[in-house]
Amino acid sequence: MFGDLSGMMDKLKKAQEEVEKTKERLNSVLVDASSADGKINVTLTANRQIKKIAIDDSLLSDAEELEDYLIITLNKAIEKASKINETEMAAAAKSGMPNIPGMNPFK
Repeated sequence: MFGDLSGMMDKLKKAQEEVEKTKERLNSVLVDASSADGKINVTLTANRQIKKIAIDDSLLSDAEELEDYLIITLNKAIEKASKINETEMAAAAKSGMPNIPGMNPFK
């Protein structure tokens, strides 16, 4: 009915291995984001782990302004990292998926 079940299982296993390799690789892909005026710079991995936050000294005297800058810049960085992560993970998963007629969620 499904053809070579063993072959499909092997392909699924390879797809899982490819996804794991991609997750590991994304730990080394760095994404940078800055506030519009450059007073805050954030670096995180494509797996959305924060690696660095640089804050201009002029923001240190106003906690509320600093919080606003951090929220905006971190959200921008997370959005960029998420796009990279989703694209890479989808490609990794698709590369090893067996061809089952009628079941292609990546179209």
